[in-house]
Amino acid sequence: MDGIGDWALFSGRAIRGVLSRHLKGRELLHACFDIGYSSLVVVAVTGTFIGMVLAVQTYAQFHTIGLDTSIGAVIHMSVVRELGPVLAAVMLAGRIGTAMAAQLGTMRVTEQIDALACLGVDPVKYLVSPRFLACLLMIPLLTVIADLMGVLGSSVICLQVFGIEPYHYWEHSARFVKRFDLLSGLAKSVVFGGVLCLICCHRGFHSRAGAEGVGRAATEGFVLSFVAIMFLDFVLAMITTTIHDAFWPPAGARVA
Repeated sequence: MDGIGDWALFSGRAIRGVLSRHLKGRELLHACFDIGYSSLVVVAVTGTFIGMVLAVQTYAQFHTIGLDTSIGAVIHMSVVRELGPVLAAVMLAGRIGTAMAAQLGTMRVTEQIDALACLGVDPVKYLVSPRFLACLLMIPLLTVIADLMGVLGSSVICLQVFGIEPYHYWEHSARFVKRFDLLSGLAKSVVFGGVLCLICCHRGFHSRAGAEGVGRAATEGFVLSFVAIMFLDFVLAMITTTIHDAFWPPAGARVA
């Protein structure tokens, strides 16, 4: 519980730094480049292959019951609501989260963070707040790329390899995948990005001395971020499903 409380206080300092008017634009731009542009290729490639694998596995089940044209709706719903946000967040935690934890851990070990504090600079505001805001801004864009490439990869397999009729394939997808699904997925990605950034930066700030301590901080940052993403995905899935059923009840549901 002490660790959770310390992380909460650390997160509050980082959020206050984002809300202040003295956030350095140069640091923010640099963080956006590292988090967004540098992760674009790996997220796009991974999203494409996830969509292709989903298409292969789903077709094997749906073809036996004659629902080939409904595959698009199932795959696209899964990608947009769950796999896209989770995939982008996990890739960001593995690629960027560990890097942030290792970088800040090295700065802690070499006493650069202590030097900033001695100069009267809030190290959390200076080092963490730009990274936190960059994650909030970039991960929804990476999620859109993951969604797009997942839909594209699955569609190529379904239409070109398995020969599913295109009109009904896209017509079923448009009927079942709604704007709410896309927005809920993007909302999840914002939460995932903010939480993983705060966890990894917190572990970096509290790194132990030596190379082993920095490596342990990076590992702990990724593991804790992954567990947090899975837990938050479950909680947010329950919330979004409840909201969706409240405003758009399933067909045939009895209205009180």
